[in-house]
Amino acid sequence: MHSLVWIKNKLLKGTKKLLPNICFVRKYSYLWFEMNMEEQNKQLEPTKSELEILQVLWEKGPSTVRTVNDELLKQKDVNYTTTLKLMQIMADKNILKRDESQMKHIYSVVEEEQDTKAHLLNKFVDAMYKGSASKLVMQLLGNKKTSQQDLQDIKDLLNKLEE
Repeated sequence: MHSLVWIKNKLLKGTKKLLPNICFVRKYSYLWFEMNMEEQNKQLEPTKSELEILQVLWEKGPSTVRTVNDELLKQKDVNYTTTLKLMQIMADKNILKRDESQMKHIYSVVEEEQDTKAHLLNKFVDAMYKGSASKLVMQLLGNKKTSQQDLQDIKDLLNKLEE
């Protein structure tokens, strides 16, 4: 932004003939902004850090940045300002919504936890297992020792799906 203002000021001091170029740059920037707005309407994939924040908000419900940061501190070393900035970015990306009606802003998740997890899991299964859920399950069961309770839960789920 600063460089655009500098260019504008330099060009206006010289000649007016270059003014259409500034308009072109502004139009170009506006078109870029419009394209970004269209991209925002697609479902966004949270980053690893954003997922950590989402996990806290899904567990605790609507919370302040301080509350989220305190929970994150139990897992890893993180600065308050980093958490604040990430949550502001997430609000801009429409992953979170911010209630500014109180002194302390309250952040909440826009999309339901199950919807986000289903979307991310579907993308993962599509990318890694060519859409095959059975290949994913076989990989999971083969990678680590599965408890008897987990096996029974899987059998119950399969029986329920067959009904």
